[in-house]
Parts: sequence; structure tokens; C-alpha cells
Amino acid sequence: QVQLVESGGGLVQPGGSRKLSCAVSGFTSGYYATGWFRQAPGKEREGIACSSTIDAESTSYADSVKGRFTVSRDSAKNIVYLQMSSLKPEDTAVYYCAADAAFVRLCFLFSKDGVEESDFSSWGQGTQVTVSP
Repeated sequence: QVQLVESGGGLVQPGGSRKLSCAVSGFTSGYYATGWFRQAPGKEREGIACSSTIDAESTSYADSVKGRFTVSRDSAKNIVYLQMSSLKPEDTAVYYCAADAAFVRLCFLFSKDGVEESDFSSWGQGTQVTVSP
């Protein structure tokens, strides 16, 4: 059974940084994509970043976070990180990590606004990030 456990949310001042973690377990093949999504109050869940185990260079970002957020992976620990910098109040949301083996070669869709919630079968519980003075 695939499980994802997130941590790292909290209150951050505008312009500040925060690092989220997503511990992934249960994939028998070791080949899967991990996506980061966020959902602000009253808005749809948005796919913002993706990393694939197939290739360390297989990361992709939505325009809304490109240049400010970075995805990295500790393969030995099966942990995926989302480093968020230059945070803005509009980044306030519940952040989720999700994983799916079928998406392992499709991370590029995050940069084309072509990903939906239903593309990922396993989800973490979400962690709140609030950007406020």
C-alpha cells in the first residue's frame, strides 16, 4: 500500500522560505512520479511541481512557481522535498504531495497546465502554508 506523509507547513512572512517534505513508501518497482499540488480557499487544486524517479533531471514546474520553488529528492530515504522561496501571500494554501507510477514519464505536463487531481492515485494528508506578515 502506497503511503505519503507530508511535513513542514506553517506560517511564513512574505519573501521568506519554507521547505516541505513528503515521505513516500509502498512502491514496489521504485518508478513513480511525485507531484506537488496546492489548494487555496475557494479555488481548485493546482498542480505546481513534479519529480520522477526515472531521471533526477525530470522535474517540472507550473508558471506560478517557476524560479521560486524547487523539487528535490533523497532517493535513499524516499523523501521528496519542495523548497519554496520568495513566498507571496497568494502562495497561501494547503499543500499536498501525490504519487503515481503511471505518471513516471509525464512530469512535463505540470509545466503545460496539463495535470489534474485524477492523474494521481495516492495522496498525502496535506499541510497548511500561510504567508502573512
